[in-house]
Amino acid sequence: MTALRSAGVHQRGAPVCHDIAVAGRLVGLHESGVLWWPEESTLVVADLHLEKGSSYARRGVMLPPYDTAATLERLATVIDAFDPARVVALGDSFHDADGSDRLPATYRAFLTTMQLNREWIWVTGNHDPVAPVRLCGETVREIAIGPLTFRHEPSEAAGAGEICGHLHPAARVRRYGRSIRRPCFVTDGNRLILPAFGALTGGLNVMDGAFARVFAPKRFSAFLLGNDRLYPFTAARLIGD
Repeated sequence: MTALRSAGVHQRGAPVCHDIAVAGRLVGLHESGVLWWPEESTLVVADLHLEKGSSYARRGVMLPPYDTAATLERLATVIDAFDPARVVALGDSFHDADGSDRLPATYRAFLTTMQLNREWIWVTGNHDPVAPVRLCGETVREIAIGPLTFRHEPSEAAGAGEICGHLHPAARVRRYGRSIRRPCFVTDGNRLILPAFGALTGGLNVMDGAFARVFAPKRFSAFLLGNDRLYPFTAARLIGD
């Protein structure tokens, strides 16, 4: 996997991304966990898991009820920064099939405002297999844009150009005598998995066997999310939990 830097890929004034090639297309990985494809003015985000707190509460498990607000505020920040013509949400945007129906009116209005004057594509996921109710946007199982295909779960037989979420990738490294574990992007240059964006989402270590079905052993790189940048590591530098 070849990481690239290109002065021409960013719009003037746009946030700085770590640029990589996926299936021959230059895309930007942002420290927030979103993917920016400037050629298509497309912002891609995975696994929002909106209304996870309320979903757990229905089962008697009480979590802080602020996850949807926190997630939407972060999403609004990156949308304001990039001003995309298109947003692709890679599935599990809501934590369960009824999540969009439970969305409080204030949050619904906030999300609807983000959708104004741009194309919005909801990719269905295993948590939200149906179209969200009373929200704008097109709902699809997957969508191909040029050579890139956007879906929720990695396909066992996928070719080059797959962009997905679902696995909530995280990576652990040991530096200066201590280990650091962070959400991450993971890619081999042909396929890319985004980190989960939602406030209450955990992470699965990329050394887990679930990733072995997607990437050949030690033939991928991880880009760990930092406070103001990404930290790239080859698979050989990563450790399990």
